[in-house]
Amino acid sequence: MKKNFFKGTVLATIMAFAGVSASAQDNGTLGGVQLSGSVDAYFRANATSVNELGEEPGTSFANDNGFALGMANLIAYKEFGKTAVVADLAFGPRADDATTGDRYVNQLYVTYAPLEELTFTFGKFNTFLGYEVISPVGNFNYSTSYMFSNGPFSHTGLKADYAIDENFSVGAAIMNATDVTANNNGIGHYTGGLQLGYANDKGSVFLNALYGKESADAIPSYQVDLTTGWDLTDELYLGANATYKDYEGSNHNGFYGVALYPQYDFTDAFSLGLRGEYFGNVIANTDTNVIATTLTGAYTVGGLTIKPELRLDIRENEDFQDLNGEPTEFLGSAVLGAVYAF
Repeated sequence: MKKNFFKGTVLATIMAFAGVSASAQDNGTLGGVQLSGSVDAYFRANATSVNELGEEPGTSFANDNGFALGMANLIAYKEFGKTAVVADLAFGPRADDATTGDRYVNQLYVTYAPLEELTFTFGKFNTFLGYEVISPVGNFNYSTSYMFSNGPFSHTGLKADYAIDENFSVGAAIMNATDVTANNNGIGHYTGGLQLGYANDKGSVFLNALYGKESADAIPSYQVDLTTGWDLTDELYLGANATYKDYEGSNHNGFYGVALYPQYDFTDAFSLGLRGEYFGNVIANTDTNVIATTLTGAYTVGGLTIKPELRLDIRENEDFQDLNGEPTEFLGSAVLGAVYAF
């Protein structure tokens, strides 16, 4: 599948390397260890608000005004027969926001495949929910969505993935609280995960679920997530993501959203993609709704991809400020990102 950027591929034949990078390349080795990674930086400016006001969409990453850094990512992968190890290290502002206390460690896990169809993953791994990922190499858009930004980012625990046949797969996991590496919540405070998947040479669809407490005293929450993407033609691709999260007995606290990701290849080097997202954040049964539209170009030369991006966020409660400092529903912004993958 030519440009399925989202995570979630759990077929056992490729599971050992799936978490390394959404678009990992066949690169050099060092002592039998495969190395890959990326570096990225960007420039950002607001069009409808004075930049000195610090207005930004409120999603993860790429929110600083002017010239700013993303992250440096170095991924090491080594196979030992049926076992493989992955060390995914990340440095920089994007990494600091994503690793949530595990300084420099994005992922660190071991996989074991006792059968061709069955793979166990043990350690810290990026979440299997959702369409977008932490690494800018794995996303078409440079900025991220509200659904991605509200998490989860990563899990620490044990995950089992089973390929039922060439197309269907199932996965289950027992993990610490979301984005928590060291479980200080005591015995019994864990999160359970489930994934059902279908994939062929044109695309894939994954139904994901998460349930559990996020801390010792927290109300249990559940999240259901649907992620899919298909090559409609050789040039046209369409992805989609829908998610819903709620807390039990909490008078409807949580969030929900849906996003579409059409992308079109004009040439081998240049593609254009749109993300259209509707997101609702629910607090005490009161919705705060956002519509965000992001148009991104991707021009690739070798390992370098330049990503010019235009974004419009609309919030119904006038969270933003306009050029005169007055409340407004709208925030228009532009980003120029540069990502180098090796």
